[in-house]
Amino acid sequence: MKIAIPVENKSMETTVCQSFGRTPYFLIYNTELKDGLFIENDAATSQGGAGVKAAQIVVDSDVNALLTPRCGENAAEVIMAAGIKIYKTVNDSIMDNIDAFNKGNLFVLTDIHAGFHNHAGK
Repeated sequence: MKIAIPVENKSMETTVCQSFGRTPYFLIYNTELKDGLFIENDAATSQGGAGVKAAQIVVDSDVNALLTPRCGENAAEVIMAAGIKIYKTVNDSIMDNIDAFNKGNLFVLTDIHAGFHNHAGK
């Protein structure tokens, strides 16, 4: 199974990014192969619509799940329309969240927010 996680840097030691749409990178992680690939989030510097653009990057990465601390409603609609489940991260550690996902210990993200339209995640 492939999962996506918004992350601060291109390193497995980095932390989960608190902003989905403005995350610098996404980790695309294959849980069976235990292998990851970092992709740049071109939407991070967008004037507007960063969440939807980031969501399309996730969809285009052909993942089965997204692990994130939060997600705006427009981005969530794009992700869920593609059949991708969104799970709430438990802390800032990439590996803790991957382990929790593999063990079935992450909950589906239900607190989808209205978004930070033109506020750059602030």
